Amino acid sequence: MIGLISATAAGAAARDRLAAAWPDRTRVYDGPVGEAVRAAFAECGQLVCFLATGAVVRLLAPLLGDKAADPGVVCVDEAGRFAVSLVGGHGGGANALAREVGQVLGAEPVVTTATDSAGLPGLDTLGLPCEGAVAAVSRALLDGEPVALEAEVAWPLPPLPVAPQGAYTIRLTDRAVRPGEREVLLRPPSLVVGVGASRGAPAGEVLGLVEEALREAGLSPASVAELATVDAKAEEPGIVAAAERLGVPLVTYAAEELAAVAVPNPSAAPLAAVGTPSVAEAAALLRGGELLVPKRKSAMATCAVVRRPGRGRLAVVGIGPGARDLLTPRAAAELRRASVLVGLDQYVDQIRDLLRPGTRVLESGLGAEEERARTAVAEARKGQAVALIGSGDAGVYAMASPALAEASDDIDVVGVPGVTAALAAGAVLGAPLGHDHVSISLSDLHTPWEVIERRVRAAAEADLVVTFYNPRSRGRDWQLPKALAVLAGHRGPATPVGVVRNASRPDESSRVTTLAALDPATVDMMTVVTVGNTATRIVAGRMVTPRGYRWQETSSTSGSAAGQEGGR
Repeated sequence: MIGLISATAAGAAARDRLAAAWPDRTRVYDGPVGEAVRAAFAECGQLVCFLATGAVVRLLAPLLGDKAADPGVVCVDEAGRFAVSLVGGHGGGANALAREVGQVLGAEPVVTTATDSAGLPGLDTLGLPCEGAVAAVSRALLDGEPVALEAEVAWPLPPLPVAPQGAYTIRLTDRAVRPGEREVLLRPPSLVVGVGASRGAPAGEVLGLVEEALREAGLSPASVAELATVDAKAEEPGIVAAAERLGVPLVTYAAEELAAVAVPNPSAAPLAAVGTPSVAEAAALLRGGELLVPKRKSAMATCAVVRRPGRGRLAVVGIGPGARDLLTPRAAAELRRASVLVGLDQYVDQIRDLLRPGTRVLESGLGAEEERARTAVAEARKGQAVALIGSGDAGVYAMASPALAEASDDIDVVGVPGVTAALAAGAVLGAPLGHDHVSISLSDLHTPWEVIERRVRAAAEADLVVTFYNPRSRGRDWQLPKALAVLAGHRGPATPVGVVRNASRPDESSRVTTLAALDPATVDMMTVVTVGNTATRIVAGRMVTPRGYRWQETSSTSGSAAGQEGGR
């Protein structure tokens, strides 16, 4: 919960805007400011104070204890110009909260944490338990000193400017080792503990068996991701309590699923009791991995430990048509998260400044789409966090299709939508896509012309607005005239046509002409051509395709139209 505190009417107005935007995340604290801050500090995980930073510092000073446990605190000035991350930038999440508050209120987030200012992810913000010399290693990274990454377990980390060797070390390990003087240990959630238990098995016995198995195998409890068992034991008190004490979820599987898993130590007892010859080993192994600790038994419980490999992550990111303000916040976040970036060289150049230090860039030229897709998937299979970029929306004539055709279920895939060239061009032209429309690529490098022509003819017969991608290049100069001739057989010579080159980029140019007047020689590969349907009109120099409604002044008709608008 986020506690909100203000002292003046202006502060209260901004406070109430934030409360209205986040009704389920916030709680307003009224009354004297000092009492409100003390109460919110004790009851909330984060605070937003609409007060002067000096006043908040004085109020917080006697309350501060441990930076790992204290709430994150953000200060917003009464004019709503700045959202200052004051306390708990990493541990309390104040840095991220300042950015969120800034988005809601239109305030500038002020973050002074050194790693954030330098574009580096904080070692204590990676979502992994960490221990050791966090401050010293972070300072070494900031100072450009060589810091080695020793990854004993493959895991999709964000980019870090690491070296093959160094006086400082970041070690990614699930082993029960102590950090060195200049070392940080990151604990990936790589261990799955399968458990079984007789009815009424004490929680202490289950937990003790698990802890003993981890200790004797030299494994860290901080890397346990989950306890796994059979559905029949989903509510067994001893197992449930053991998971709670370890702070991990309890995952259950049907007996039929477990019975299909090959295990080294099957037994007749669980087969008779719950319908599978193995519970602990099978539950741990069901999603794959390496069996580190075979089945161990106590009087009333069993357990086994498996190391699951880290699943690589592939984000297929649409970076928009070119303008930086048309790159979505989600796309920017994925670019910062990726340790490996794969893309066309000219697209990489557009977003290179957004990449964090340490990002490995794999770029190639035109015509290497399938190679880029294979490279991105291969890097993800190595356990990397990969971003594969495409112009506009990566799923529209871009990289999502070849990448997903290459990827299997051994990696996680995330799609990030982007503003397409058709949408960017449509906004420049007016409202040409106001009713049913279709996009067609005129490139016959991968699609036979006969197929393209059939699609153009179908769009013409259906009276759809048509946006042509890849309309004309030096080696393909006849396809656009051919496509326009097909459309001309179904709509008049005065049909509006919009031509936009480099939509949203600094050298953007556009014009509205007609089907009869368009000169295909003025079009190139950087151009989007939008041909209206029989209802499209030119209004004040802009293309407009009516939505087809008959607007009426009656409230019932207006309500119906509003309902259709809201459903889009």
